[in-house]
Amino acid sequence: MRNLIRLSIVATAMAAALLGAPAALAEAAASGAGADHAVFVQTDDPAGNSIVAYARHDDGTLTYAATYATAGNGARAAGAAVDPLASQSSLVIDREHGLLLAPNAGSNTVSVFSVSGDTLRLNQVVASGGPFPASIAIHGDLAYGLDGGFAGYVEGYRIAGGKLHPIAGSLRSLGLGNGNPPAFLQSPAQVGFSPDGSKLVITMKGNGGGSVYVYGVSANGRLSGTPAITAVGGNAFAFVFDPAGRLVIVNAAFGNLSTYTVNGDGSLTLVSAGASDGQIAACWVTVANGNYYAANAGSGSLSQYTIDANGTVVLGWSPAATGIPGAVDMAASNDGHFLYAQSGGSGSIKAFAVNSNGSLSPVGSWAVPNGGGQEGIAAA
Repeated sequence: MRNLIRLSIVATAMAAALLGAPAALAEAAASGAGADHAVFVQTDDPAGNSIVAYARHDDGTLTYAATYATAGNGARAAGAAVDPLASQSSLVIDREHGLLLAPNAGSNTVSVFSVSGDTLRLNQVVASGGPFPASIAIHGDLAYGLDGGFAGYVEGYRIAGGKLHPIAGSLRSLGLGNGNPPAFLQSPAQVGFSPDGSKLVITMKGNGGGSVYVYGVSANGRLSGTPAITAVGGNAFAFVFDPAGRLVIVNAAFGNLSTYTVNGDGSLTLVSAGASDGQIAACWVTVANGNYYAANAGSGSLSQYTIDANGTVVLGWSPAATGIPGAVDMAASNDGHFLYAQSGGSGSIKAFAVNSNGSLSPVGSWAVPNGGGQEGIAAA
């Protein structure tokens, strides 16, 4: 994550972003993102994890609402600086069931909250499949948690009645040799379902030559006995899927996004590798209004890419936003008009309007109570 190559930076990015701000803000206000919407941030405090809730307004600004204890403890991966969990999707919203799921990496549990606007209610604290839970995937009534400690594990749950119900026989070991807490470059980075729910994808960072594990998912919710393993090189970190169902991975070693076809047998085929964004520690990726944004922890910046209908990755604005010390996880508003980035170095949340050309305009910054070790953000 730290040995990235610096390239030339588009110096006019922020100026163009600021010029586009009025139009973007007007468009966003017209979209009707009302104060009943929210942004949630996980503190990941080892002395007591909690979720900080903010009301989200029409102009993208936030108002602190409340802090909710998870009844578990956070934790920090060994060697981690501004990214204590060193993962993506550590705080996830299940919109279908109106739930928010939060891993307690220091307690080996997952907390399940009901969501009503910016109000949370703790329904359950359930054991995770192993030590150091750090990422959660949801598809329909299935959820899978990823644990990075020791061998690394995934375990499945059925979602029913506002709670998680472990699926017997769903636990799988990833065969790693980590400690607990794991070293941040050796722990797996993210778990997620393919859009049709037939595959479970796990990015393994630099393990096995920058490998990606893909399990098949059966109708009973259990996984195939072993995963298909593809070495993609570098440090495969976070991912999303594009509208065509291609896997989009941000590679921290290369500082870029790449697209892959997920084949029927779970293997991956490279479609396109985008140019390096010239920033340091590109580790997180999210989608907003058809744009793909990478967060660069070392540079304190965000970069913007587009992906065309053929899966070709094109670098747009780099940087698209700066002044985000320790930029880590991100979340976009439902309509894609606003982007929220966690600043691990300043213990704050930075908000941006997403302009029609993909540039970003600053909206505001909010300190996160007890947010010095925050990681995990979700927007509702």
